[in-house]
Formats: sequence, structure tokens, C-alpha cells
Amino acid sequence: MQKDNATLVDLLRHRAKSESDTRAYTFLEDGEVEGASLTHGQLDRQARAIATRLQEITTPGERALLLYHAGLDFICAFFGCLYAGVIAVPTYPPRQNRHDLRFQAIAENAQASVVLTTAEILVGLDARQVKTPEFENIHWLATDDWDAETASNWKMPKLRGDTLAFLQYTSGSTGMPKGVMVSHRNLIHNLEYIGNGTELGPADTGVFWLPAYHDMGLVNGIINPVYTGIYNILMSPVAFLQRPFRWLRAMSRYQATYGGGPNFAYDLCVDKVRPEDCKDLDLS
Repeated sequence: MQKDNATLVDLLRHRAKSESDTRAYTFLEDGEVEGASLTHGQLDRQARAIATRLQEITTPGERALLLYHAGLDFICAFFGCLYAGVIAVPTYPPRQNRHDLRFQAIAENAQASVVLTTAEILVGLDARQVKTPEFENIHWLATDDWDAETASNWKMPKLRGDTLAFLQYTSGSTGMPKGVMVSHRNLIHNLEYIGNGTELGPADTGVFWLPAYHDMGLVNGIINPVYTGIYNILMSPVAFLQRPFRWLRAMSRYQATYGGGPNFAYDLCVDKVRPEDCKDLDLS
């Protein structure tokens, strides 16, 4: 496999064959209780199942909005898009009973042909938010109740290093969100630089709470395990913001060697974590 033409699909397929039963992710419910986990093999299987369905209703290069709360369902959907040659567009579900301008702007700009989400979110969506022109001819699919047996029907799409993997939208805090086109090659080069700087590998463990639509949350929290083999512990941003100590405790509990966040995350830890909370922490 030529390095410049390698894709994230190639990397996950390799992990699934060589380390099928190795855990890649565990999600902490409420930032504390160990919930569901995903091995490389399970992720590959779920991605192929989702891709099989996408290949029935899309063609490579179409866009898919990903509407998920924090958890492992997003990871399966993201790689499912890559496995289908569909361009993933990570965002977050619109807030109920509120007109979400950012969500509407992304939906209109991305010109997605499909929305991937969970059954719970799909049921809870406000009709006023989705019965708009940009959603008129769109497919809505819940990915959390599909039969993984359909994975055997998956067909490998024609992908290259310069194939677009996803659109990364800006926050929109200073104007309408703008989409940045990110190719497989962009991601792999980025991951290579991260790997060279951190020397991460299968013996390492990371703890991340950043959202999947944030570049640091997506690249370090979700994609990095496929590239380096690191085992990542994930929690929701809300769990961290409610009690920043949960992040520190998870790093201590799992003897994490990798983590990170914006400056405000460390400020929160300084302001909100009490000295007595830290007496049993081991962050060495």
C-alpha cells in the first residue's frame, strides 16, 4: 500500500485483521461508569454494515450529516461513511424547541443526501427543524438498530489518498459556519505528525471528553486509535463540564498516558477541583 494513497479504511481494515479483539474505545456513562466498548473488529463490522446500507441509497462523494450524542454510535457511523465513500459531516443534534441557526446553516451548505443518527434522536426531532427545504429529499437513517450480518454485503469503494473523508465545519461564532474539506491524506499526515511527537502505540491509553464535531475530539479521540493502536476512554463533554474531576479521575483510574483539551479545560480543573479530591489521584 502506497503511503500517499493510504486511507482510513485501509488502516481500520488492517487493525481489524491483525488486532480484531483488541479494544479501541470504551465510553464512560456520566463520565464515571464503564459502558459499551468497541474492538477494532467490531468497529470494522459495524462500519461495513452501515456502509452496505449507504451504498444502496447513495453514490460515492455524496454527503451525510452525522447527528449523535456522545457515545460509540457516532464512531460506527463516521467509519461507515468512509467505508461507503460518503463524505461525513459531523455536527450535533439541534436543540429541541429551538431554532438552531448553526444546524440549519450546515445542513444547507453541505447539501447532504442522508442523515445518520440514532432512533432516540430521530423520534425526538422537532418537525419544525426538519421540515424545511434543505431536508425535503433527504434520507433519515437510525444506525443503532441495524443487523451487523449485512456487513458481508459490503463492497470496497474506490478510494485514494486525495479522496475527501469529511467536512469539518467552523463553530460559526463569528459568522456562518464554513466547511473545511479534509481528505484521507490530510488526516493520515496529521496523525503521522501527532504520532512522531507523542510516540503513541498500542501500549498507551488516552482519555478524551471533547465532542466528535471538534477537530481535537475527532482526530485524537476517535481516529487516532485506528492509526496508532492507542486505547481511548471517552466521556461526554457535559459529564466533564458538570464535574471536571471526572476527567482527572478517569486518567488516574486507567493510567492514561495521553489526553488533552483547550486551555479552558485546565482552568476548569484548577477552579473546580478541590485539593481533597486529588489525594488519591495518580497522574504520574
